[in-house]
Amino acid sequence: MSIPLVAVVAFNHFSPFHLSVPCIIFGDLLHDRKLFDLRIYAYESGKLRSSEGLVVESTLARDELAHADIIIVPSWRDPAEKPEQSLLDALTTAYARGGQIVGLCLGTYVLAHAGLLKNRKASTHWEFEQDFVRRFPDVKLDSNALYVDDDRLVTSAGTAAGIDCCLYLVRQRYGSVIANKLARRMVIPPYRDGGQAQFIERPVPVSTQDTRINALLDYLRNHLNQSHSLDELARHSKMSRRTFTRQFYKATGVSVGEWLLSERIQRSQELLESTALSIDAIAEQAGFRSATSLRQHFRQRFDVTPGEWRKAFQGKQSPRRNSGGS
Repeated sequence: MSIPLVAVVAFNHFSPFHLSVPCIIFGDLLHDRKLFDLRIYAYESGKLRSSEGLVVESTLARDELAHADIIIVPSWRDPAEKPEQSLLDALTTAYARGGQIVGLCLGTYVLAHAGLLKNRKASTHWEFEQDFVRRFPDVKLDSNALYVDDDRLVTSAGTAAGIDCCLYLVRQRYGSVIANKLARRMVIPPYRDGGQAQFIERPVPVSTQDTRINALLDYLRNHLNQSHSLDELARHSKMSRRTFTRQFYKATGVSVGEWLLSERIQRSQELLESTALSIDAIAEQAGFRSATSLRQHFRQRFDVTPGEWRKAFQGKQSPRRNSGGS
């Protein structure tokens, strides 16, 4: 597989944080493996300065922008300012060629100015919801989503949601293992619960400050395919049932049932993305009572079936909601 070319659009008075997010995630964060070819595209000529005095220079020529596999607009300096037509044309050309166009935070305005979001779903910073709807009434704005993917047009909510969005893009191309590795390198959770069908898992504690609970979590992860009663787990942890349930919740912030369900769903995701096992076999290995149970929980959590998830992440396409079962 060829390395995707990622172009990050920079402009005068850029936000250092918003620009740095895609530069970090799509840069050489893993060191030992090059995942993306990251380039900075200067929207304006010369050196570009942030309001704080930081300077960036372009590493991508104007005629190369439309050939990028992913173009990211990391915010925008003024919602009332329409970008130059040359940039908007490059975005529409890249999209027509099959590229993925991304607007982080107020970068959604740029995609909307280009006409790419007409009759599409999108997200942006919640503070600008009314302004955005007034300017672009034909866009289906979802103010509750961390990010939205509508047929290769990906937009995110404000600030830190850009991290979630960029990790989602990594996950699309390289799967959960690589995305989680990047998240650990950045010392951030790989997923955040974000409303709607965002394909973001609920964060599950990897470890806690309670050594007995930590030992139990390791045990459970190695025995997800088995059923577990509270009495059994309490005995395993050498506690009474009442003390155990209280200590487990105190350590993890969730009940035993919720923790097990999240871990089983995550295990099923990994197996769907990395193996050719049948849905029945995956359900058994992940600890679901049946394939039907796996399908029900999967659709409830992500609004897609396990088969659709596999097709998306093994086929490098974006998951889509539909009524088909698999």
